[in-house]
Formats: sequence, C-alpha cells, structure tokens
Amino acid sequence: MPTFNLSTIATIFFFLLDFVIIWTMIYWVLYFLRGTRSANVLFGVISILLLAAIAVSYFDKLIVLRYLLIKCLVPVFGTAILVIFQPEFRRAFAQAGSINLFVSNRTSKETIDQVVEAAAQLSTTRTGAIIVFERNIGLTDTTRSAVSLDARVDSLLLQSIFYPNSPLHDCAVVIGRNNRIVAAHAVLPLAEEDFFVNGKRLGTRHRAATGISQETDAVAVVVSEETGQISIAKKGRLLRGLKPEELRFQLSTILLDRKSLWKRLGKAGKETMEEIVEHAGDGRKDDEP
Repeated sequence: MPTFNLSTIATIFFFLLDFVIIWTMIYWVLYFLRGTRSANVLFGVISILLLAAIAVSYFDKLIVLRYLLIKCLVPVFGTAILVIFQPEFRRAFAQAGSINLFVSNRTSKETIDQVVEAAAQLSTTRTGAIIVFERNIGLTDTTRSAVSLDARVDSLLLQSIFYPNSPLHDCAVVIGRNNRIVAAHAVLPLAEEDFFVNGKRLGTRHRAATGISQETDAVAVVVSEETGQISIAKKGRLLRGLKPEELRFQLSTILLDRKSLWKRLGKAGKETMEEIVEHAGDGRKDDEP
C-alpha cells in the first residue's frame, strides 16, 4: 500500500493549485472577452501561432520559419496582444480594483424608490431616459464634461430633466455615492454594436447604458423612447422589459442589500444576474431584444 509523506502531499497540493490558477485565468480572459470583437481577434492570433508551431514541429528543415517564430513572432504577438486588448485589460483591472473590502454600498432605499417612481412615469409617457448609479469605481471622467448638479434624488426632478423640451434631456443623469444627483447631460461610452445578440441592433441609449456598465461597476436604468420599456444594465449585460416592481427588486438586490466583501467572507454562494432574473418571475433572459 503506497505511503504519502508530507513532501508528496505538498507536491500534489501545489500541482492542483497550479492547475486551478491557470484555468481560473483562462476563464476570466474568456469572460471579459465574451461577445466582443476581441474574442475573434484572440481566436485568430491563437490559430496563427498553432499553425506556425505545427509547421515547425513537422518540418525540421524550416530553419528560417523556426527562427522567425521563436525570435520575432512570439515577442511581436505579445506586444500586439497588449495593444489590441487594451480596453479589455483596462476593464478587467478596473473591476478588480472596484472590490471593496470594508465599505458597504451606501445607496439608500429612498433613492431607489424615487428612481423607480420616475422610471414608471417616464415609461408611461414613453420618455427616453438613462439614470446611472455610481458605485465603487468613480465616474469623474464621465461627469467632467457634463452639467454639474448637487440635488436630492426626486422623482419629479428626474422627470423634468428628461422632459423632451428640457435642455438637459439628452444623455444621462448620474447619481453619486452620496445619494444625490451629481450630473446631467452626461455622455456615456457606447458598447460595441456586435455585443448584442439575436441579430437586432439596439439604439444608442441602450448601447450607452451597456457601455458604462462594461467599463465600470456602475448600474444604469434605461427607459426606451420607442417602446417605453424599462431596462437595467450591469456588468455589460442588459435586462429588458422590467415592470416597476421588478426594477425595484433588481436595484434593491444589487445596491441596497449589498454588503462589503469583508462582511460577506465565509458566506457560501453569491446570487448571480441569472438568478435575479429567475426571482423576477417572468422567465426573461439577458440581452433579449
């Protein structure tokens, strides 16, 4: 019967740890590249490297190709990957830096209620709107070129801002971490057009809401001007066709009930966006046009 000493156990442990770390890194790379043009670029780069490696391994006399692959192609591809995937790296590092160990989310229930009430009224009148909740990642770059405000979050105020004849009705309203409206007429980054599935291109307003949730940990509420549908964007994913009570549940789950990571250590499980949709009870899925 084989015996295991401490050295053998340690070797097996570090081998398994190495395996888990590598596959975790691969998973996160694929997660951040999902649904983007960069995924196709990555597939193309890997295909070229594999074909070159196969050619060199099967044809030993290809001395020049072997030299180019080892001395030139690999370093060039390494630099090219950093340049090509710069937006994805920036988004990954930003989301990693948004993890807060000690501070709980400070969005208040009153703020959520006022936003839900405003979204319901705007949906009834089919008035387009984007309302962004700032979280751990600051939105200074977004609000710097916007119209600065310092106002209490109020349903009537939000409705008046997005009124079609209002000078501030275009673009987005940003609610800061202090539960106050800090900016209006804020221009948001647009998500890539091919990010959306099922062959239907969504409007600029929904792409903007998805874009800001891709680049930061912000949560965006969108009201469609064409259909009056209420949507919510989080982590680059768009959930459409929400009723006011479903919107309240989504925002409360994401913002109100969210504790700091330090307080959540040791608690098993974490409710994902798909589970939230399931609790909403209508069977809709993310990115549904």
